[in-house]
Amino acid sequence: MSARTRPPFRADHVGSLLRPKELLSARENHEAGRVTKEQLRAIEDETVRKVVKMQEDIGLQGVTDGEYRRHDWVVDFKYQLGGVEKLGNVIKVPFEGEGGKFDWQFIEYRVGKLHLDHVIFENDFRFLKAATKATAKITLPSPSMMHYPAGRGIDRNVYPDMEVFYADLAGVYAKQIDGLAKLGCTYLQLDDTSLAFLNDPRRRAMIGEDGDQQHLRYIELFNASTAGRPAGMAICTHLCRGNYKSGWMASGSYEHVAEALFSGLNVDGFFLEFDDERSGGFEPLRFVPKDKMVVLGLVTTKKPRLESKDALKRRIDEAAKFVPIDQICLSPQCGFASTSEGNALTIDEEIAKLRLVVETAREVWG
Repeated sequence: MSARTRPPFRADHVGSLLRPKELLSARENHEAGRVTKEQLRAIEDETVRKVVKMQEDIGLQGVTDGEYRRHDWVVDFKYQLGGVEKLGNVIKVPFEGEGGKFDWQFIEYRVGKLHLDHVIFENDFRFLKAATKATAKITLPSPSMMHYPAGRGIDRNVYPDMEVFYADLAGVYAKQIDGLAKLGCTYLQLDDTSLAFLNDPRRRAMIGEDGDQQHLRYIELFNASTAGRPAGMAICTHLCRGNYKSGWMASGSYEHVAEALFSGLNVDGFFLEFDDERSGGFEPLRFVPKDKMVVLGLVTTKKPRLESKDALKRRIDEAAKFVPIDQICLSPQCGFASTSEGNALTIDEEIAKLRLVVETAREVWG
């Protein structure tokens, strides 16, 4: 077994990290008009430098900006797409956690004729790449998140034929990916809840009669969106069942999508949640082909308790019954802060979990 110099890395992480108090305070003051845009940017710059150094000091080869400049992992990208219009109404989406049920909220939007006016997060990525000697990774929502569930927000007067919508969307992503490549991006992660949610029979039923086949169309969309990527860019995807304030939205093994997903999605690696019983067993990994990596999300970001190395090694051995251990990497199961509110743990607890991932990976793979 060997270390890896190309993403995904033996010790990796999904991307988002808990925001420090000074950043949250600065953003609140900016929204209240007490801090200028330039002042906020300066505070963001400083906190990004610190979180980059933290990742480097721990020994991570792939480094993100923690998504510190975003409020939310998905809508911050959507709202910048040409043709997307905010409508002002607040939409509530139910989550559940160990403490009960609660809502995530976002501003309703309408999707008109899609186009891309600029490389989204361009300045953020430029700053990150200049701030680290490690591999700079950027995360974006996958293209299916512009459709799931069931075409939310899409103006059917503009797109009476959904195949035209899919074609336009793939073109927008291709342009975005080309722009990132020209900035020197070699590690892109497309985050996807849809392909994880569709493992849950309740979620498929919500879509209707096409629910059992919807993942196949999303795989086609993903592949069309990434077909033009340069040879030097590694692309991974992360499948998530919901991550907000340590809560979730879906449950279920990867079995329903596994064969089509692992054999058909054109990625270098899959970041997969396997931190509790909601994710099912490792059996679906039997469909992973020899040229793709699996990043086992065995360390939970939803709880502060630190896992043991021995337990992680046992679970890696269990997974290796279905996919060769040389195709396996290790990471937390999701981001620590898919939204700026973050999950229910401290930054010190977050750092301990990241360090555990690095140390365990070194002991397993060298």
